[in-house]
Amino acid sequence: MKNLLPFATLFLCLFKSHGQPRIEDTLKKLNNHSVPYITTKELKLHTHYTLLDARESKEYAVSRLAEALWIGYETFNATDIQSLIPHKNTPLVVYCSIGIRSEHIGEKLRQLGYTKVLNLYGDIFKWKNQGNPVYNSRGQETDSVHAYNRYWGRLLTHGEKVYH
Repeated sequence: MKNLLPFATLFLCLFKSHGQPRIEDTLKKLNNHSVPYITTKELKLHTHYTLLDARESKEYAVSRLAEALWIGYETFNATDIQSLIPHKNTPLVVYCSIGIRSEHIGEKLRQLGYTKVLNLYGDIFKWKNQGNPVYNSRGQETDSVHAYNRYWGRLLTHGEKVYH
């Protein structure tokens, strides 16, 4: 039994470091933190932000944060944004699935001269994982969340994962 302790310790360390992926770890690895974050808790306290969904239209059709405007990622268009949001000092919160695409769009918005751009930390996955509501294309609360793909979907721990 005494000889098993080093193996058990090694096993627990390996499992902990290679177990279920976490949004926080993924953001540390993949984001360069060029757009300041706002937490889900802070967002719920301050309702004066314009929410911008930086996912693709099929993702937005499944679920979105309340009153979020769709701006897309692959289809992002600076002219459309400037028409949609003409005032450069409008407080904006950009979100996607976990925060990678929204950081890229946030960078583009800042390059366009928008001064109050924030990236929702953990984005719609963290929002839903914490039990917050999301809405479908009819404006009805839904448990469904587009999980992007099976790899990223592992980070969505609450709600019904939709892939299409």
